[in-house]
Amino acid sequence: MKKKIKKENINLRFNIFTIITYIIGIILIVKLFELQIINGATYRETSNNRLSRESKIEAARGDIVDRSGNILATTTTSFNLELYKTKSDDETLNKCILNLTELLEKYQKKYPDNFPINADCQEFTIEGEERSKWLAKYKLQEDSSAQEAVQYFKNKYKITQENMKDVRKIIAIRYEITTKGYSNTKSLTIAEDVPREVLAQISERNSEFPGITVTTDSQRKYNLRKFGISYNRIHRKNK
Repeated sequence: MKKKIKKENINLRFNIFTIITYIIGIILIVKLFELQIINGATYRETSNNRLSRESKIEAARGDIVDRSGNILATTTTSFNLELYKTKSDDETLNKCILNLTELLEKYQKKYPDNFPINADCQEFTIEGEERSKWLAKYKLQEDSSAQEAVQYFKNKYKITQENMKDVRKIIAIRYEITTKGYSNTKSLTIAEDVPREVLAQISERNSEFPGITVTTDSQRKYNLRKFGISYNRIHRKNK
């Protein structure tokens, strides 16, 4: 009797293990089907875009020194912030832009702002025919006020913030995106020569800045005045 019960327990465990194995196998097959068949094209496109993103890296130039070893010219590295398109929704993108503009303002760094309405959202910065053409381009009435134009772009970009200063900051970057364009392979430069404190903040709060990439750039720095040497003389010598 005991042997029979023991044998039944073994069979039950084997059957349970077999069922679990089948379930896991089915789940893996379904997941594999989803990855390769259903979403395969999307993932391949994303992968190709990541692989084909190009970055221009300039080679560092050597120092120029005089006969005494004093450095007349050297190369310094600067850091730039660029924005790439992601699959983030409007709310996430707007929040990212607001976080970024506030961070840049904290360290007194400029960002693109070609929106033709002043920071207080009260007046246009363009007049006459230029203003009329701009309003017509966005299908706004010719007698539209600055506030009405701001409200139009607030709705266009699905900005949910109520503080108009925050709204204006978001519109500045979104408007730059609209006029210049960007994609997941083509970036939009947001700020140049940013301090390391900004980079540290972006690194620590990485989730708040989706699509933001840090790039480096080499800048030539000349110390010629210090030694009373003209730039043209050095330039001709090194041609």
